[in-house]
Amino acid sequence: MKTLKPIMLMLVIGLLTFSMSAQNKKDKKVIKDAEAAKELLLKESPSLKKYFNTAAGYVIFPNVGKGGFIVGGASGNGVLYQGGKKQGMAGVKELNIGLQAGGQALIEVIFFETSKEVKHFKEGNFAFDAGVSAVALKSGETFDAKYDDGVAVFTHTKGGLMAEASVGGQKFDFKAF
Repeated sequence: MKTLKPIMLMLVIGLLTFSMSAQNKKDKKVIKDAEAAKELLLKESPSLKKYFNTAAGYVIFPNVGKGGFIVGGASGNGVLYQGGKKQGMAGVKELNIGLQAGGQALIEVIFFETSKEVKHFKEGNFAFDAGVSAVALKSGETFDAKYDDGVAVFTHTKGGLMAEASVGGQKFDFKAF
């Protein structure tokens, strides 16, 4: 019995270490993808630079998958930055209903105007209803978008085709480092 306890303790520590490193591997890939997405966005839409430089914080979802036929949804993982530093991992889930068909992959960036909105996001009860709209970025296009209730949302389609006129919402979660 005395030798069983240390063996069990080592097994538990090993399993915890393995599960943490597996999660870290996934997080590292999302972080790498987020950094590449930021570079791509700045290259294709240089006017985003002012948002990246002046926002209190922003979250980049580099690989959001979206699809639907009447009922649709989307999901993705991203990274929250504040003061130019990574703060933690974020997730997005979307559900909508309406006239829609197709699927697409996109990059979504949410800029927070003040630290109040960043704090609200970190608390894990951040959501968008159907009233929030995103500016769809197109290569080389300039725009003069404004913050709406302290938040500005931009999307960039990476591939696919989707037509939609739907109502729904997005829910986010956050896990600090």
